[in-house]
Amino acid sequence: MKYLFITIGLAIFMGFIQARKASPYLFPTLPFFPKMPSSLNNPVTEEGVELGRFLFYDPILSEDSSLACASCHKQVNAFADQGVTFSKGKNGLLTTRNAQPLFNLAWYPAFFWDGRSESIENQIFHPLRNPDEMNFSWLEAAKRIEKSHFYRIKFEAAFGQITIDSTLISKAIAQFLRTLLSYQSKYDKVMIGKARFTDDEYQGFVLMNDMTKGDCLHCHTTDANALGTTLSFSNNGLDSVQNAALYKDKGLGGFTKKTQDLGKFKIPSVRNVAFTPPYMHDGRFQTLAEVLNFYNEGVHKSANIDSKMGTAQTGGAHLSETEKCQIIAFLLTLSDSTFVKDTRFANPF
Repeated sequence: MKYLFITIGLAIFMGFIQARKASPYLFPTLPFFPKMPSSLNNPVTEEGVELGRFLFYDPILSEDSSLACASCHKQVNAFADQGVTFSKGKNGLLTTRNAQPLFNLAWYPAFFWDGRSESIENQIFHPLRNPDEMNFSWLEAAKRIEKSHFYRIKFEAAFGQITIDSTLISKAIAQFLRTLLSYQSKYDKVMIGKARFTDDEYQGFVLMNDMTKGDCLHCHTTDANALGTTLSFSNNGLDSVQNAALYKDKGLGGFTKKTQDLGKFKIPSVRNVAFTPPYMHDGRFQTLAEVLNFYNEGVHKSANIDSKMGTAQTGGAHLSETEKCQIIAFLLTLSDSTFVKDTRFANPF
C-alpha cells in the first residue's frame, strides 16, 4: 500500500511538473486600449500559441484536407478575405456572409456577424462542422490529429499528457488568435506622440468624431478608445425595410429570435479597413469611397435602425467631397502594415 501511495504521489507530482512546462505568453503594453480581458479557462502560453498557429494554417481540419482557417483569413488582408464578397468553402460552395478580419479579438464579447458565439473558443467550432465550409466532424478531426506524431508532441508541450479532443484544438487556435494584436499603425504612433497627422488626416479625425458631420463615433471609437468599435451590434440603415420580419438576412435577430434585433449586425473595427474590402456583412461595397457615399447620401430610415444614426432622417451626412476625402485619409492612418507582415503570425509550414 505504501508503494501504491508513493506511485500515485509521484504521478501527481509529474503531472504538476508537466502542467507547468508551458510558458506564459507575454503580451505587449497597449496604450489607449481598454484593459485586455483574459480567459481563466484558457491561459495563453508560448507553446499553446505555437500549436494554434500550426493548426490555423493546416488544412488537416477540413474533410478533404483542402481548406484551413487561413484559407479565408489571410494575414496580408488583416486576416480577412480581401476582394472576395463571399469566401469559398468545400467544393467551391460560397459562404453567406463576408469573412471578417481577425485582430484584437480578446475584447469582443460575441463573434460572427450575428453574435452567435460568446467566446473565441466557441467560434472556432462553427466553420469546421459547417457543410458549406470545412464540412468535417470534430471527432474525426481529433482522430486525424491524434495520429500525427508532430501534433502529439505539440499538444503535450502545450497542455501536458492528455487525449487530444475538440476542446483542446479550439483552445490552441484561440490562444493564437488572441495574440493577433493590431496596435502599430500611424494612428497609434500619433496617439503616443511619435508621429503627427497631416492636415487632411487630422480634419478627417475631427469629422469622424463630430456629431454634426461624420457622426461615426457612436459605433467606431477613435478618440478615447483605440479599438475602433464599440463591440456592439447595430442596424445602420443599409436597406429600406419597414417591416423587420422582412429582412432577408436577420442578423443578430436570427440568433436571439428577438424582433428588436432583426437586421442588426456586429459593428466591425475601422482599423485596417484599407486591407479588408469589400465592406458590410454582405460585402456590398467594394471601396471606402462607396462606404462614405452610402453614409453620405444613402442611409435608409428602416425598421430597427440604430437610434444613434442621426443622419437617417435626412438620408445621410451630406458631407462635401473634400470632407469625404479627409475622412478616408484618416481611415488610412489606421492601416497597420507591421501587423500584416509580422512573421510571428505567418504560415509556419
